[in-house]
Amino acid sequence: MKFTYCPHCGGKLIKKEIGDEGLIPYCEKCKVPLWDMFTTCIICAVVNEFDEVALIRQSYVSEVKYVCIAGIMKLGESSEETAVREIKEEIGQDVEKLTYIRSYPYEKKEMLMLGYKAEVKKADFKLSGEVETAEWVKFDEALDKLREGSIAWQLVKEVTGR
Repeated sequence: MKFTYCPHCGGKLIKKEIGDEGLIPYCEKCKVPLWDMFTTCIICAVVNEFDEVALIRQSYVSEVKYVCIAGIMKLGESSEETAVREIKEEIGQDVEKLTYIRSYPYEKKEMLMLGYKAEVKKADFKLSGEVETAEWVKFDEALDKLREGSIAWQLVKEVTGR
């Protein structure tokens, strides 16, 4: 999100030199700089003990390709708590071990996605209303079901060593 007006007072912002940051939107009335903001999200490669990854399809993302479990962090929630909650909500799996992999900027949607490997014991899926289908996919086949180069594809490639 790029600020044009102050969210506190509604005044039009000016550009002000702020240290090494350069010209930053600034509210003269509130005396506050307003840096561009992004939404913080998690994305998880959910894997089981049989070298399979859980992939889901959501029509609002793609009718053809699959994605990984992802979700927006809620206020007061850590990224780890978000990952565990989203996995439980979307596919009904209980996380046994969570390992941070790396962050992925997603400029198109002004998001920062924190990537995790989530280890679970294989169980039947219990899908939320926002997930049309889910399946356990062998590591060797998973990349073909994801959009090449996507954040999910990058994460699964790194987690599965493919």
